[in-house]
Amino acid sequence: MSIERKDIHRERHRHRLHHPGRDRVRPGRLHGHAAPKLVASRTLTDTSAWANSEVIDGDLTDVVKRERRDVIVTGSLSVVRALMAADLIDAYRLLTFPTILGTGERLFPAGAAPAHLECTSAEQIGAAVLTRYERTAPVSGR
Repeated sequence: MSIERKDIHRERHRHRLHHPGRDRVRPGRLHGHAAPKLVASRTLTDTSAWANSEVIDGDLTDVVKRERRDVIVTGSLSVVRALMAADLIDAYRLLTFPTILGTGERLFPAGAAPAHLECTSAEQIGAAVLTRYERTAPVSGR
């Protein structure tokens, strides 16, 4: 999921699910243009703007379940929510910028099932903070 390149990935997958217009990755960051990319789009059919890219054909969650490498989602709350609903996210990497907008959709919406996460790292990257969270087992009584 990304607002300004927030990343969520599945541990056992390496492909990237790209969102149109967000393929500008600095060299050495998230494997850049050389990585194979799956594009999740309701309208896009041509991926010639991105090297090694193809539009997902079929159900998103079925494609992710079949994928053998890490899946990294950049820029799509709807893709993240679909993967959350299918219980396909093992870890979250969130790049947070210090901008308060006061509006917008939450990553974890009100009323959703609790997400049991452990912060495994946090580091400053320029003006942003990159935090990594791994799923944990629910604590008894909570």
